[in-house]
Amino acid sequence: MFITILGAGAGGGLPQWNCGCRNCTDARTGRLPPMTQSSVAVSVNGVDWAILNASPDIRAQFAANPSMHPPSLRGSPMRAVVLTNGDIDHVAGLLTLREKTPFTVYATSETLGVLDHDSVFCALDPALVTKQRITLDAAFHPLAGMEITPFAVPGKVPLYMEGETVDTEAMGENTVGLRIAGGAKVLYYIPGCATLPDWLLDRLGEADMLLFDGTVWENDEMEQTGTGAKTGARMGHISMRGDAGSLARLSALTDTRKIYIHINNTNPILQPDGPERAEALAQGWQIAADGMELEL
Repeated sequence: MFITILGAGAGGGLPQWNCGCRNCTDARTGRLPPMTQSSVAVSVNGVDWAILNASPDIRAQFAANPSMHPPSLRGSPMRAVVLTNGDIDHVAGLLTLREKTPFTVYATSETLGVLDHDSVFCALDPALVTKQRITLDAAFHPLAGMEITPFAVPGKVPLYMEGETVDTEAMGENTVGLRIAGGAKVLYYIPGCATLPDWLLDRLGEADMLLFDGTVWENDEMEQTGTGAKTGARMGHISMRGDAGSLARLSALTDTRKIYIHINNTNPILQPDGPERAEALAQGWQIAADGMELEL
């Protein structure tokens, strides 16, 4: 498999338009590379590609990556878009893909419901853009030679669908991870995950590569940085640090190539000389960056 990180950032990217935190300031002055919002391209032949989540920044992401350029006067090497939830930073990019080129959108019934009930997504010509419902724990094939199996992970509904009470660790069709198999290799993509229960750790033991939720370093990171009041847990994202954090919980995956993705603009792991990044690297993690090319 060929994997390209089109966007490594969480919602808002880096720098976030209205944020003056250390990371955003450093990104504006060139001390840190910018990040667009999370999206990944996957291929088994280097020609036909499936896009995992359609970032609002997808136009710029396609422009920055030659493998995504049109192969002819009109067209695209993108054949499919696979959605892991209905978050704005994962579906808004579909509106950029409305210029009369065929592809298929794969999503659970819950996420397809988001698209079907918002008339703005009617901009996607149904004669060209087909929607395919995927079922939890049932494999599908968006490309020849590629098998994807969606499965529920702990998470919550998108922000714009929240009611008075929110279950931040709900299990169902609103937040899914993807098991992606090509040949003998297995990639897991989980950009949003609230907790790491034992059953999920057991499942990830087969992964050759894991792209995992790297939103926040600490649960109260936004409060510490003065950028907000919500905790990582309230946003439906596990923190890296702590006994129940992803660094500790995933430490047993010593034979898996582990890469943090969907990184929030406040996360100190972005600082190249910071102790947080050094700790993650020492535990075998890589930090995703826009344009990173990987191969399995």
